Amino acid sequence: MQLILDAIREAIHLLISRDPYVMSVLARSLEVSGAAILMGALIGIPAGTAVGLGRFRGRNLLVVLIHTGFALPPTVVGLFVYLVLSRSGPLGMLEMLYTTRAMILAQVVIATPYIAGITLAAVQAVPRDAGLQARALGASRMQAVLAHVREARLGMGAALIAGFGSIFSEVGAVMIVGGNVLGETRVLTTAIVLETRRGNFAIAMALGLIVLLTAFAVNLVITRLQQRRVGDATWQAALERTWA
Repeated sequence: MQLILDAIREAIHLLISRDPYVMSVLARSLEVSGAAILMGALIGIPAGTAVGLGRFRGRNLLVVLIHTGFALPPTVVGLFVYLVLSRSGPLGMLEMLYTTRAMILAQVVIATPYIAGITLAAVQAVPRDAGLQARALGASRMQAVLAHVREARLGMGAALIAGFGSIFSEVGAVMIVGGNVLGETRVLTTAIVLETRRGNFAIAMALGLIVLLTAFAVNLVITRLQQRRVGDATWQAALERTWA
């Protein structure tokens, strides 16, 4: 219990004093995970939407593959990206290994299945009548698809939250492809591993609390934006019904 109390005090001290080391690894963690979640969204949301709305041969197998991606071990992902980016690998000429770019790539591989899978479920949860009603009112096919996707935006927000959570606290993949280099590729989770190995348990737990606080803050911002848009849409719908 005393160790936990010491960790809380240490975490508060590190944040209030803006410790340069902590601020550095925190900024790099947000930079890597932020870029990864953006790229994952650019891939996962369109892919999940296409699979959710599409009807084609092999669709069920593709859905299973996307859901199987939820179980991808981060360490295996890190090993795969390492082999691809190593000097003898197919992308060795890019010299990305032990850089933040390699860490971003590994996190994109981890986050994309979460984003695609939850987006797929959100799109499927919307009644197909939504698109048909839009077409009946004179909307084009693309406008009908956009209307359907708009109804699933709450689930897509959840997809981004899940994707961010899957990578921000991840350690195995970024440790393998990033190397945990001080001032270059060290992030909060890899710093926790290092401090634990050194026996600095209070500092390690303090960094762990900072990870949780940061994740809470990011998810709070995303959730507020998500719920605000839903509230605005509900208010607009109420106005339309009032003046109809």
